[in-house]
Amino acid sequence: MAASGAKPTAQQSKMGDCNKEAGDKKGDERKAFMKTCLSAKKPATQQDKMKACNKDAGEKKLKGDERKKFMSECLKG
Repeated sequence: MAASGAKPTAQQSKMGDCNKEAGDKKGDERKAFMKTCLSAKKPATQQDKMKACNKDAGEKKLKGDERKKFMSECLKG
């Protein structure tokens, strides 16, 4: 369990969100819903995209305007 004051992990947040969405479902219906909800991929956040694009730009050794153009295109995708 997370220490008090600490942010919940992504999995803990997802579990909380899925629990709210499950509402008053019971038994097998709830189990099936939770399994589907928890295994669903969350779309990448802007921060995740930024990290991935920065990594790609670094690997390609892009600089200046070339890097700006690459980052702009990468972040749109």
